[in-house]
Amino acid sequence: MYNKRQELILDYIKDNPLCGREDIAKFLLMLGNPASKMTITRDLKFLIKEGTIEKLGKAKATSYKAARHFNLLRDIDIEAYFAQDQDKRAEKMIPFNFAIFSDLKNLLSSTEKKEFNELNEIYRRKKMRLSAKAQQKEFERLTVELAWKSSKIEGNTYTLLDTERLIKEHISAQGKTLEETNMILNHKKALDFVLKVPEQYQYLNIAKIEDIHRLLVRDLDIETGIRRSMVGIVGTNYRPLDNAYQIEEALQNLIVVLNQTSNPLEKALIAVLMIAYIQPFEDGNKRTSRILGNALLLASDYCPLSYRSVDEIEYKKAVILFYEQNNASYFKKLFIEQFRQAVDKYF
Repeated sequence: MYNKRQELILDYIKDNPLCGREDIAKFLLMLGNPASKMTITRDLKFLIKEGTIEKLGKAKATSYKAARHFNLLRDIDIEAYFAQDQDKRAEKMIPFNFAIFSDLKNLLSSTEKKEFNELNEIYRRKKMRLSAKAQQKEFERLTVELAWKSSKIEGNTYTLLDTERLIKEHISAQGKTLEETNMILNHKKALDFVLKVPEQYQYLNIAKIEDIHRLLVRDLDIETGIRRSMVGIVGTNYRPLDNAYQIEEALQNLIVVLNQTSNPLEKALIAVLMIAYIQPFEDGNKRTSRILGNALLLASDYCPLSYRSVDEIEYKKAVILFYEQNNASYFKKLFIEQFRQAVDKYF
């Protein structure tokens, strides 16, 4: 996304808040990467446009600092981070961060938004070339693969072929529990519900999120509605909110952010991450987040994701990184990869 010089400038500003253009020029010269005043000014304007840095003051008093949400997208060495035990990464419980809502913007740069809008046009053109029957078959294929992978992320042991047989022929796989079978079927019900009237998700409220959750946890002995008890998460010391009023407040804050976010892919990315972070329900939160993300994409005629090629462990690492560091960089990478693959593989 950035050239080498821009990355150096960004790193310097991050480590030296309120630095000026001359400070940056001296830093680049010291590294053997000299740049003219015009070049540095152009780079700074680009980084401001991308939402990565902020400009303060005027004229000779002008200075720069990393944008408040810089931590949200800074690169982190995933292997090194998860080589540490969870108690080494955080000795104490990590509380929910209410300040995160003000940082949930510019997760996609203007360059990325342009790229993905153009990519989505490919999806739209491909879809329009198909007959209504052919479109239906492609959505059925995506439903099967989403139901399989989303369930597998949650520990379901159905294979892809068993999932296809269950959804298409209503024949459950031998040796599988009723819970696993219902989990698969519930994904189909939830996605069918969204596909019936996708426009309803152009504007979001709590009831619409609860509708998706209710379909996903049907016959799974899971309470519906806002969670009223504590929940722990395997593999992390992050502790979600345990007060129903605060959980609802967090959900309302998220809805405000989503309704104000115009780019469909950015909106879906925020929704998938934040439903998992808030954990508003007793169980089924990540499943709800994935279906909700697709609902937001479909509402704007954007290509939905099946997550079929995502590695379950890497997906969980990306979510845990956000839990512990409020860093979305790795999840964003996986999410974008799945969008690219969806446009390429479907329709």
